[in-house]
Amino acid sequence: MRIGLNLPHYGSLTSPEAVTEVSRAAETLGYDSLWTGDRLLSPLVPSDPYPGGDGTMPAEMATYLDPLTALTFAAAGTSRIRLGTSTLNAPWYNPVLLARTLTTLDVLSRGRLEVGLGLGWMRDEYTATGVPWRGRGARLDEILDVLEAVWGAEVVRHEGARFRVPDSRIEPKPAQRPRPPLLLAGLRPEATTRIARRADGWLAVGLPLPYLRSLWDKIRTEAEAYGRDPAALRMVQRLNPRLTAAPADPARVPATGTLEQVAAYAKEAAADEVFIDLTLTVTRQDEMLELAARFLELMRAG
Repeated sequence: MRIGLNLPHYGSLTSPEAVTEVSRAAETLGYDSLWTGDRLLSPLVPSDPYPGGDGTMPAEMATYLDPLTALTFAAAGTSRIRLGTSTLNAPWYNPVLLARTLTTLDVLSRGRLEVGLGLGWMRDEYTATGVPWRGRGARLDEILDVLEAVWGAEVVRHEGARFRVPDSRIEPKPAQRPRPPLLLAGLRPEATTRIARRADGWLAVGLPLPYLRSLWDKIRTEAEAYGRDPAALRMVQRLNPRLTAAPADPARVPATGTLEQVAAYAKEAAADEVFIDLTLTVTRQDEMLELAARFLELMRAG
């Protein structure tokens, strides 16, 4: 199992120094990957409840750096650790510009990018970006078509319902060929079908284990029905707990609990890769790195 760590690119620790120092420390500790998420704004009167807890978006999310810029900053100070997004909300972005930015990060990091895309959950962010909320799934499908064309074709062309690319050469191509690993998020049937049909893996979250396993089995079964090898798909799971000193009710893990409880859950979930986001717990960088070191030890222990 690969083990990852969320970059301090949102919340109280957000700073150039934190991004640089935590990314270098994570690589030195032996982490496999660094991850960022995508949050655009914190509405005063939200259009939608936060998908967790009591529905209130965590206050830490009011401060948020651009995820790809933060990863590029981290890439400059590291050499081995992989760099992923979980989750970049693809419909907000023009696909040709997005392809260029992702390619740039993959080239500058010498092929360390993991492209994780999703739809997000808040209509206010779609309003702010001028993108329709309705039809966002179909929009994501067309964005994926454009990304694959830009990354793979010598002469790029696309004629779609939302985007048009005239016959063009678009260089450079990503360092990873035929493209960087493509991971998709989602829980709804149309999302899991999209993962099964065209992704390299699933961006999962901290779900109850029976539900997590049932969704993963569904994705793998659908992938096989599409003529794909289900064993080639990866599950990458994000955990963002509020850690406690005393053990929590097991039913509330991994949303909350001790670090030991969260690590035990992650081992039982048995994803191909798990990464922990400590932003909802820590307020100091030394505290973050101490917990990160302990989590890695727990996960690597037999």
